Amino acid sequence: MAEIDDINHNGQKLICKTNHPGTDYNQYVWIVYCTKPGCNVLYGVNGADFFERKCPNCQGGAPGLQLD
Repeated sequence: MAEIDDINHNGQKLICKTNHPGTDYNQYVWIVYCTKPGCNVLYGVNGADFFERKCPNCQGGAPGLQLD
């Protein structure tokens, strides 16, 4: 299980875990930050996807989930 401030192999940093329902079965939205130079995008992901997630802005990843 990812811990706050973990960074995956694509340079995406876990900022916080929320209690908001995600789009996959039994998942919650986690807030992720792209650490790639010049990007710095903040977006939401399903918690189970964090380990493989790519930035939607600079790495061609899937669009982020809604952050309320």
